[in-house]
Amino acid sequence: MQKRSFIKALLASTMIAGFALPSSAQTAFDGPTSGPKAAEGKTIVVLAADLKNGGILGVTTGVEEAAAKIGWTVRVLDGAGSVQGRTAAFGQAMALQPSGIVINGFDAVEQQAAIEGVAAAGIPMVSWHSGPKIGCDAPGGIFANVSTDAMTVSEVAAKWALEDGAGKPGVIIFTDSTYQIAIDKANRIKETVEAGGGTVLEYVDTPIAETSTRMGPLTTSLLQKYGASWTHSLAINDLYFDFMGPALAAAGIDGKANPKAGSAGDGSEAAFQRIRSGQYQAITVAEPLNLQGWQLVDELNRAVSGEACSGYVTAPALVTEEGLAAMGGSNSFDPQNGYREAYAAIWGK
Repeated sequence: MQKRSFIKALLASTMIAGFALPSSAQTAFDGPTSGPKAAEGKTIVVLAADLKNGGILGVTTGVEEAAAKIGWTVRVLDGAGSVQGRTAAFGQAMALQPSGIVINGFDAVEQQAAIEGVAAAGIPMVSWHSGPKIGCDAPGGIFANVSTDAMTVSEVAAKWALEDGAGKPGVIIFTDSTYQIAIDKANRIKETVEAGGGTVLEYVDTPIAETSTRMGPLTTSLLQKYGASWTHSLAINDLYFDFMGPALAAAGIDGKANPKAGSAGDGSEAAFQRIRSGQYQAITVAEPLNLQGWQLVDELNRAVSGEACSGYVTAPALVTEEGLAAMGGSNSFDPQNGYREAYAAIWGK
């Protein structure tokens, strides 16, 4: 009983400064209040790791919305979930000679040679989830790497499993070693679960880009191996759970029964739908994807204007079925805090 109370205290301690259920995220915008006016006539390219990924798609949509407001042209290139696809997209981007590039959802180390070429050409780069360093002056000459605090996100997902599992969850962690940030997030999940008294049954390294073919057979195999001792699934991205449900259903497991799924990012539309309907996902620790798209445009505007990056780090939200019921029909964490108006005011739009 004491351990359960301790876990509750840990979970409660994370509910700070906008880190709460989406329905309560109505506070004033806590981002920048000043910056350069809109640079005119810019064309930017978004290099998306894989537009099938709901987080990447959500950020891309935010970039497009913000670019329309600031008066820029956007070209989106889809890496389609492969290293080769992203390399080809970089080549296409360079041929377009854009004013700036958004690296969306892949590790900068993977494309180091291409990024060095962009930097040498003097084209400003900003990124979303390009590596473990958040904020200004990210490695590789990236002006700003936009993200929530990935370690906080991981800890909250893990603490949810500890609370939900009465301090003794049997957890399987899903990650992708292609990305250093995914490794770091999974390691923090493991550390937090074990520190709280839970058990990590297995640490599964499987590529995000191959979840559609891998997750069904993998889920069946893990059920056979661990049975009822597998109480919770924790993944570094919602996409893993897009393809787990059918295998669980085929095994006769109810959508709200163990193993319950929780994601340490990103808060995709599909994840919100699963959580709302009680179908094979219980929570996600969501990022304000659309807001982050606006931030990426603002950071690029600062870069092309020769000013410093803002240093703003957005806050995530713990999304539950109860929280979504209070929100109504929304399928994204989009803080109603006036961020669109705030950025438009900075840009003089």
